[in-house]
Amino acid sequence: MNINPEKVGTQIAALRKQRQFTQSDLGERLNISFQAVSKWERGEALPDTSILAALAQALETTVDNILLGGEKIMEYKGKLAAKDMREGINCLERMGFLLGKSNPLYRYAIEGMTEKMDTDVASMLDDEYLRECLILEAIIQNMIMGYYFDPTEVKASFKHERWYNVFCDYAKKYDIV
Repeated sequence: MNINPEKVGTQIAALRKQRQFTQSDLGERLNISFQAVSKWERGEALPDTSILAALAQALETTVDNILLGGEKIMEYKGKLAAKDMREGINCLERMGFLLGKSNPLYRYAIEGMTEKMDTDVASMLDDEYLRECLILEAIIQNMIMGYYFDPTEVKASFKHERWYNVFCDYAKKYDIV
């Protein structure tokens, strides 16, 4: 985990303002100068570890919320495979074949996904390029929930390099590569 002083400073400033404290108010609560608070908020310095607990208490938050700049800590839940995401998306199409596309179970599943994703899922299943987009969406949603995907396996599972590149962008965002 990298601590970004600018993000920390932005978070401290936001939390301080939410509580309607001035920099001087916060400094007084912590027995430090308003200039020290100002340096934190500008990202020029980080709070000393000896003061972090008192700072978190004064701002009614946690130390990790401050140090992560308000970002949530991702809980690692395990490893998944892109090939399984592909199989899951293929099962949607198979469901339509087995139940019939006019069957309410299939229709409601597709309509629900179409509504929530604000896209025509049925037509995406019919197009190889867009089907890979659905597979990528399944991967990304699982990454957001804390699952790991091996980038080499993901790359091998996509025919269209664009989707692998989008995966890489998200993987960087969630510290997977």
